[in-house]
Amino acid sequence: MLSSKVARSLSLRSSSPWMRHLNSICSSGSSKAAPVSSVVSLRRCLSSEASDWIPDVSMDTDVVHGGVVPCEKTGAILTPVYMSTTFVQESVDKYLEKGYSYSRTNNPTVKMLEEKVAKIENGYDSICVSTGMAATASCINAFMNTGDHCVITNCSYGGTNRICREQFVPLGMEFDFVDFTDPKNVEAAIKPNTKLIFSESPTNPTLTLADLDAISEIAQKHGILHVCDSTFATPYVCRPLDHGADLTIQSLTKYYDGLNIGTGGALIAKTPELYERIKLIQNMHGNIMSPMTAYLMLQTMKTMGLRIRQQSASAMKIATFLESHPQVSKVVYPGLASHPQKELADRQHRDGLHGGMLWFDVKGDPIKLMDSIKRPWTLCENLGATESIITACAVMTHANMIREDRLKVGITDGFIRISVGIEDPDDLIRGLDDALNQL
Repeated sequence: MLSSKVARSLSLRSSSPWMRHLNSICSSGSSKAAPVSSVVSLRRCLSSEASDWIPDVSMDTDVVHGGVVPCEKTGAILTPVYMSTTFVQESVDKYLEKGYSYSRTNNPTVKMLEEKVAKIENGYDSICVSTGMAATASCINAFMNTGDHCVITNCSYGGTNRICREQFVPLGMEFDFVDFTDPKNVEAAIKPNTKLIFSESPTNPTLTLADLDAISEIAQKHGILHVCDSTFATPYVCRPLDHGADLTIQSLTKYYDGLNIGTGGALIAKTPELYERIKLIQNMHGNIMSPMTAYLMLQTMKTMGLRIRQQSASAMKIATFLESHPQVSKVVYPGLASHPQKELADRQHRDGLHGGMLWFDVKGDPIKLMDSIKRPWTLCENLGATESIITACAVMTHANMIREDRLKVGITDGFIRISVGIEDPDDLIRGLDDALNQL
């Protein structure tokens, strides 16, 4: 079934191995491939043998170490920053024997991050690119062509909605924006030319959930690939590949970075075949992450578990407060008993964690709230960071959506999205209370 899904998605565009040219044609013109063993041997300073580790370590241990060990030559505990465009070859006969020739194709620092992200997401491998939107674009470019159809959630990140409408539709691709809260809607939207099912769970910014097991089962039944944008969840809350998805998208800018330092995105593949396809697309497009950014994210992601637990606990406390405030008409957070999909949230989310994102509908002027709220709240875009961020989505993150579409999915003019950081939740509540009381 998997092989037929891949074949259908790629429309049988090629029967030759995708990776044959990855380290060659797109960088130097040669058709010689890099032996897998050579890539492994080059990572001697970056990764450890399985025998060096106790078996079955937890995600918290993997997110810190992820196979990285001190360099054999220097003892350096961190993966070095390989700020090199090109890599010297010992001879023509040994071209690519060490696995690297040009950093657009592969860079040792970036590769370490890609392997670590794949490990945490429980995938085969991943590509790390410049932004989350770059990961989204890479996915659609990899698995859709002119005349192909995608069933996509009707409430997604605004940039995802825009690129589908503004770039891919004019290229002859079709997109049906469907309510994914009921898997039957997804199946009903499938056409003979459907190549991709694109879910997002929880959705940005409405926090609706998709039943990933049910949707993956539908995708498998019809031989279609299922990709899930799991940026809001992070692997600590939900790993889509564990629920049958074929690919996962992460905006690494958010919780992986978590410190408002860098931008990045990842597309994680469940199988070697899918990885080879997305790696080829990345290489051809030159869609890469800089080694310095990869180095920083290798460090910042180590505290992701600590941050997610604190942010989840604080978000629950803040959501409970907002539910009782007279200036608030509605509060949505997957941890609240009032969330319409609470049963699914408890079943699909890991370890009772529901993340640091929530939203509420304010009765007064949202612009006045934005302009009057005091620190520690920060008025800006982005989310998932240690700093708590408040956003008026209608005029900020989702301003590019058609108003009719925005209202249809519940993003009202008074819709306020908050990303809870790691500050004292009581301070955050005092700040919200003070600003709301001024409306």
